[in-house]
Parts: sequence; structure tokens; C-alpha cells
Amino acid sequence: MIRILIFLAAVFALGLGFAWLADRPGEMVVTFNGYQYQVSLMVAAVAIVAVVAAVMIVWWLIKSLWNSPYTISRYFRVRRRDRGYQALSTGMIAAGAGDGALARKKSKEAAKLIRSDQEPLIQLLEAQASLLEGDHEGAREKFEAMLDDPEMRLLGLRGLYLEAERLGDRNAARHYAGRAASVAPQLAWAAESTLEDLTGRGDWDGALKLVEAQKSTRQIERDAANRRRAVLLTAKAQALTDSDPNAAKAAALEANKLAPDFAPAAVAAANLLFKQNDVRKGSKILEAAWKAEPHPEIAELYTHARPGDAVVDRLNRAKKLQELKRNNAESSMTVARAALDAQDFSTARREAEAAVRMDRREGAYLLLADIEEAETGDQGKIRQLLSKAVRAPRDPAWVADGVVSERWAPVSPVSGKLDAFAWRAPMERLGQLIDSHEDEADVPVLAAPAKPTKEAEVVDHPAVARSSEAPTESKPAVGDEQVTPVTSAAFAAIPPDAEPVEPAEELARLPDDPGVDPDDEAEKSPRRFRLF
Repeated sequence: MIRILIFLAAVFALGLGFAWLADRPGEMVVTFNGYQYQVSLMVAAVAIVAVVAAVMIVWWLIKSLWNSPYTISRYFRVRRRDRGYQALSTGMIAAGAGDGALARKKSKEAAKLIRSDQEPLIQLLEAQASLLEGDHEGAREKFEAMLDDPEMRLLGLRGLYLEAERLGDRNAARHYAGRAASVAPQLAWAAESTLEDLTGRGDWDGALKLVEAQKSTRQIERDAANRRRAVLLTAKAQALTDSDPNAAKAAALEANKLAPDFAPAAVAAANLLFKQNDVRKGSKILEAAWKAEPHPEIAELYTHARPGDAVVDRLNRAKKLQELKRNNAESSMTVARAALDAQDFSTARREAEAAVRMDRREGAYLLLADIEEAETGDQGKIRQLLSKAVRAPRDPAWVADGVVSERWAPVSPVSGKLDAFAWRAPMERLGQLIDSHEDEADVPVLAAPAKPTKEAEVVDHPAVARSSEAPTESKPAVGDEQVTPVTSAAFAAIPPDAEPVEPAEELARLPDDPGVDPDDEAEKSPRRFRLF
């Protein structure tokens, strides 16, 4: 568009120039070789313009002829390159669709038309074709060759990483992922694998740096990054508890600040504060975590914050926790345990039974059994409670990838995944909710229907008699009588002229049927079980 405007402006200026010359007549005289040439000014101007145009045209023709070999070769080279890219595009589509034969054919065609050093995608297509053909060794050689090219290095590391994962060589996979993460930390696959490697080796500082790099590149959200940092700082605090208590305390406090509802971080921070006689600050941390989510480790550490306290003092601290989180099974069980230690059996029993009503699980019944043994020693009740505990759902525990642990761990022992442990009930045993005798007493019991008074009419036929005389082991019982089922053979043996049996009276509805009038219930008499 700009060129068109410039051309139009030049034409317009040239026209104005000729018009200006036309309005001002004059003559131009040229003397050359003894001859004198005289022309008008307009003719001289037109002649000059024509000469310039002719020179430009001649120059263009000479330049075109001079460059014609290069132009022709460039035309064929561009045509060859276009054919090569077309083959490369078709081959990549075939590789994505899983057509190994077509991908290999197009890779060879593209390699003939385009040099691999000019287009790195040819190496990728060859590697993909080798994978589709099952030639994993050839594919690994292609990926290793990519490591020498800075532009293809990350692609080669990715391919080698996937091949190592396929072979189950986790060390090699983490090695390639670490090299990729050092060059490009924004790669999710490299960062995650490297993070698993660092946490598996206990390099918490390196893992924290990697998480910070992930956060800066916006690979993970802010909340997810804070959660990971809290987990890593808690693991670091646990590792440094004995060797460097001050560094451990700083890490635990930072972890608790990032995730106040994370129980392991709160327990680690409070435990280190208690060891340094800072009971007040440690108790506040545990109270805040207890309000967010009650946890038995928090309760255990809170009630035993001061080792020299009496059992009554521990009971009072347990009651303080209960006030922070009322109507909670864990709060009731905490008070019940402390009351059992203080020999306050009435409080222990009341709170344990309240815990059973709120959450009928194994630990609540075992606690009731301990209370029963300490208070009465009634072995019958103890065995009854233990049997309920066996059938009840298990208590929550730290579970990760099917592994149940009593203590929290930062990584899964099976997959090596960070923050895999979750506080939940294990799934090894699915228990049923157990109703206690006290709960059963509140449930109304439906009275069984009275015994029928009317005798059932029985078909008097030899086949039926023989079938009724045959000894059977699984006959349904109605009252005190045994009813023999009538088989198809017995029906087939009944003569056509047998008298029909009158239909039985209508069954009385159950007493819990809302459609029954209580006054009419006494007037209706239940019937006996009839064969027909």
C-alpha cells in the first residue's frame, strides 16, 4: 500500500513538472562537433526522461540475465523444500496416528529433500517412526544424537526420560529429568521427577529451591506452592530436630505459618517450642491447629506439654481442647483417655460413649473396653466390646498408596510422591456400624403376629403325601410346624376332578403399616400359612 502511494505521488509530481514547463516556453541550443541543435524546452525534458527510462530498462535486463542461473536454481530449491516440508508434515501426522510404515516412508522422503541439520524435526520423525516399529534401541540412538544440538537437547532428554520410565530405570529417568530441569525449570515433567529425586534423597533445601523456581515460573499455583513448602519445611524440621534444634524450630514455624491447619507442621513446631520451655507459644499453635482439624497427635502433645503435670492437670487441658471443638468424637476420646488416666471412670465412660455415638470406630470401643477393665473387670462386657471393636471401622491413620503408617512421612514409600500421606480411615477392612445395647433399647420392637388359629386345608393326594413324608433338612418353619413345599410333580398328579380349595383369608397388615387403624386391628384375626 505504501509503495502504491509513493508511485502515485511520483507520477503526480512528474505531471506537475511537465505542466510547469509547458506554461513557460523556451529553447535549448546544443552545439556538438560543429553542429548546432536547437529544440524547445519541453522536447528536451521529454528526451531526458526517455533516456533515463531506457537506461533503467536496459540495466534491469542485463541484471536479470546475469542473475538468471541463481534465480532458476532458487526456484527449484524452494520447490524441493516445499515438497520436503509436505512430506515431513504428512509423516508427523502419520506418527501421531500410529501409522509406523507411513511415518518411516515420509521420514526417508523428507530426509532426501531436506537436510537434517536444516530441519531438526526430521530427527524427531525418525525417532517416532522407530518407536512405532518397536526399534527402541534405534530411537534411543536418535534421542542421544539430539543432545549435541542445543536446539534439540530438551527434546532428546524428554525422549530418553520416557524410555527410561518404560524400562523401569528410575535412576536414569531422574538423571535425564535433572539435566532438563537445570536448563529449563519450567518443564513440569522434569521438575516433578527432579523433586521426587531430591525428596527421596532427603535434600530438602534443594527441593525448596526447586519449588520456589516452579512458583516463580508460575508452573504451580501459589496455594499449591505454599502447601509443598510447608511439607518440605516440616520434613526438614524433623530431620534437624536432634542435630540443629534452632534451624529445625525456624523451619517448623515457617511451615506452620504457611499451613496452619497442617497437623504435622503444628506438632513439629510445638514439640520444638516445648523442648525450649516455651509452653505458651507452643500451646497456641496446637490450639489453632485443633480448631482447624482435631488430630490425636495434637491432643497427645497438648495434654503432655509439661511432663511434670499431674493426671488431673492433663485432664483439665484435655477439657480445654474439648471446649475449642465441641461435638467432636476426637475431643470426647481425648477427654476419656485423660479421665481414665486420672481414674475418673464416670467421666471417661460418659465421654467414650459420646464418642461411640458420634463415630462408631475401633478405637472408641477399645477405649470403652479399657475403661470397663479398669473399673469393673467384667470380662463378659470386655469381650463384647472387643468383638464390636473387631467389626467396627478402623481408626483414621496416615495412608499413602495403600501403605498405612502410624506416623506422618513427607513422601510415599511406594511411589516417592511428595505429600502423598492423607489422614483417613484405611480401606483394608470395611466395618459395619455397631449398635450398642443402649441404642437398641430406644428402638421400638415390633410385635410378631399371633399364631394363626384357622387350620390350613391340605390337598389329600398320594403324591403330595409322599412328598410331605420325604425327609428334608431345609424346611421353612411357621410357628412350631414344618411346611412342606409342593412340587410341580405333585401338581401334575392331581386329578382333573379334584375339588378346588377355597382361598385363604387376607393377611393382616403389619402393625407398623400407617394405613391400619388401631381399633380395627383387634377385630382382624391373622390366618395360618396355606399351601394354595
